Amino acid sequence: MSTDLVRYSVRDQIAEIVLDRAPVNALSIPLIDALLAALAKARDDDAVRAVVISSAHKVFCAGLDLDIVRGKPAIETKTFLERLYFALNDTQYRMGKPTIAAIDGAVRAGGMTIAISCDMIVAGDGSTFGYPEIDVGLIPAIHFVQLPRLVGKHQAFGPLFLGEPFDAATAFRMGLLSEVVPKGTALARAHEIARKLASKSPIVMKIGRDAFTRAVDADFRRSVENTAESFVVVASTEDCQEGLNAFVEKRTPNYKGR
Repeated sequence: MSTDLVRYSVRDQIAEIVLDRAPVNALSIPLIDALLAALAKARDDDAVRAVVISSAHKVFCAGLDLDIVRGKPAIETKTFLERLYFALNDTQYRMGKPTIAAIDGAVRAGGMTIAISCDMIVAGDGSTFGYPEIDVGLIPAIHFVQLPRLVGKHQAFGPLFLGEPFDAATAFRMGLLSEVVPKGTALARAHEIARKLASKSPIVMKIGRDAFTRAVDADFRRSVENTAESFVVVASTEDCQEGLNAFVEKRTPNYKGR
């Protein structure tokens, strides 16, 4: 893994994975690969009994690096999605130990994918969340599958299609978060929970978590594959490229409907 992008440490049977791509942890293929490698390392270490994912910066993760889809062929976009959607889901599915996202800042788009992949999300009360993809001509594809399962159809539609940010209190009310804690304390609280989880029997935790994951997963993988194909199609449209260019150039997009 790249220690320049992800920090990894173990203490008291807890692995902490810290996203560290300044300034906002924009998701690139190297960053995702580093995160996947860190998760795999924690999974394969019998001394690790719980995992906490956090950020070294004020923003937990602002979403994908737009250069991944801006002016790129569909095959490159699909390569990225295979890592962020499928490899991340598969790695978390097979972890065998609990994972907790500790958030004390903004989370957007692909950052939501990382957070929601965890078993629990602890957020500071100053944190904000959102799916702004539609405002740059994209779709939050995986969240068409994830979010309605978590919060229901009518709670999910607005955040996904309005693209507006929402606060931690709203996210908790929707059922998106495990806990909301005072600003600046999410990491400490995540470690407190992780220590309690780490004190349980590791074999019972593994068997139990595997059963729980199978129960809530259902046909998740197949559904995500369908939405990933839609993301690739959208990314190849003129309107998507116009939206991305307008965002980078700080102007209003001129959509043409194709």
